[in-house]
Amino acid sequence: MAKAIRIYATGGPEVFKYEDITVGDPGKGEIKLKQTACGINFIDVYLRTGLYPLDAFPEIIGMEGAGVVTAVGPEVNNVKVGDRVAYPMFKGGYTEERLIPAWKVAKLPDAISDQTAAAMMLKGMTAHYLLHRTYPVKKGDAVLVYAAAGGVGQILCQWGKALGAVVIGCVGSDEKAEIAKAAGAAHTINYSKEDIAKKAKEITGGEGVAAAYDSVGKATFMASLDSLRPFGTMVTYGNASGPVDPFSPNILGPKGSLYITRPTLATHTRNPEIFAEGANALMKVVADGTVKIHVNQTYALKDVAQAHKDLEARKTTGSSVLIP
Repeated sequence: MAKAIRIYATGGPEVFKYEDITVGDPGKGEIKLKQTACGINFIDVYLRTGLYPLDAFPEIIGMEGAGVVTAVGPEVNNVKVGDRVAYPMFKGGYTEERLIPAWKVAKLPDAISDQTAAAMMLKGMTAHYLLHRTYPVKKGDAVLVYAAAGGVGQILCQWGKALGAVVIGCVGSDEKAEIAKAAGAAHTINYSKEDIAKKAKEITGGEGVAAAYDSVGKATFMASLDSLRPFGTMVTYGNASGPVDPFSPNILGPKGSLYITRPTLATHTRNPEIFAEGANALMKVVADGTVKIHVNQTYALKDVAQAHKDLEARKTTGSSVLIP
């Protein structure tokens, strides 16, 4: 038997149940993983609340983790028993043990700890596709990064700076502005007391930013559009304030012939080749120190409800992990 967090209905953090589960043997192409750390991400909140619908109950949510391979099924040749591995974007993470397709995990180098890995895979591979695929930043590009003191935000600041971008971090407090600057933001905008679009234009000499990486959603959507330079790219990749309201694409022309996209990590990890590209790139920049992962909050697995409360209340910075 293994301990896991299950939900039987959507709702607030009170729906979590700490229970025993039975984890079977791995099937064809699968591995069995004893988890040492589980990542916490906003997508978990979306699943718990029902913003992203679940197929059936009871369900184990959680999309990220790290641990040790304890068994392999037939036709597995990329990992072996005893390997340390980590994964993003495979539901069922809030548990001590689990089964997972072998191609969906990446082997960990000695330089990366299990807690770091559990905190970086989903956020780091998200940052990878944003900076390298969705809008590939070029040296000198000004980009707007929301939640710049958060897990994805700090990685975007560091990686974006390393690529030569001028990162403008959007935050909700002066304290978080200092965190964003320490992570590589050249400038910050405190949206609690500054007009985002006005400040972004001021910083860029009236031109606007090349791209806005917006994980907030509804509350900042129009401000992001108004921060863009002509032909700029609006990337809405999260819904921390709720989903974006329907809008007419006709508004994009007068604002500068803008582009808008709504990417997901699921698409960018949809097959072994694209998964490996992102995972390998992330492992490299973390192992060589270009990107530092800040695990600022840890919780016992059974205390997941408190972890969600803290995340939703914006009390966390960097990354958070659960320890089974």
